[in-house]
Amino acid sequence: MIPLLQVDAFAAAAFTGNPAAVCWLDEPRPAKWMKSVAAEMNLSETAFLEPGEGGFGLRWFTPTVEVDLCGHATLASAHALEQWGKLGAGETAIFHTRSGRLTAARRGEWIELDFPARASTAAPVPAGLLACLGAPVAVLHCATGAGAVGLNYLLELTSEREVRSVAPDFAALARLPLRSLSITAQGEVPYDFVSRFFAPAGGVNEDPVTGSAHTQLTPYWAARLGRRQLRAWQASARGGELRLELAGDRVRMAGRAVTVFRGALEV
Repeated sequence: MIPLLQVDAFAAAAFTGNPAAVCWLDEPRPAKWMKSVAAEMNLSETAFLEPGEGGFGLRWFTPTVEVDLCGHATLASAHALEQWGKLGAGETAIFHTRSGRLTAARRGEWIELDFPARASTAAPVPAGLLACLGAPVAVLHCATGAGAVGLNYLLELTSEREVRSVAPDFAALARLPLRSLSITAQGEVPYDFVSRFFAPAGGVNEDPVTGSAHTQLTPYWAARLGRRQLRAWQASARGGELRLELAGDRVRMAGRAVTVFRGALEV
């Protein structure tokens, strides 16, 4: 049997944040099998861990595709390694991934991830995008960053209220030539900014809390606000808090995690 945990990541309590499944593999499994497990779990991401030289191999799958980078499932994976006793107290987890070497380290109640920062460049709003958002919004700035498949767009709106009011037409959004969309605005105390994240083309209409999106949002807001250290809230229905720091070309991203259930795969 294959050990499995479901973990709420970027969560201070169960049933908040972003749920991820984490599987421990004693031996390699084919990608087709991993994709089938992820489809069965039907969460925004399922992570697969296996022992590796000087750390752990880590791969992430949505219900439909393998992805190059996932923040919340990496946080969940570090938490799972602690729960399984595969990571000692004070030991840094080292992950070998499609995005290179990533690390996770315990900081009190928080787990801090070290991810590559992703730059943005100013861009025009894609034709038809605003019509997909389901509520009138005013765009202060549009930026984009290259992803593995298509483009990751970022729209800064005028207020947190606008960010929360958006109700996208996901079918229409999936037809546009973009990989994902973050909408964001300056936040209210205690948060520096808020955001939401949509990726229907990748099988995830709205992701509850998205670590990978904050590799783009952090340098964007650090430049806008003139600060390297930031607090963020992802304003999905479940919601989640992130503590962020821009460190050169890296983003240090901290969140909390809660185990929801333990199980085992029997296939």
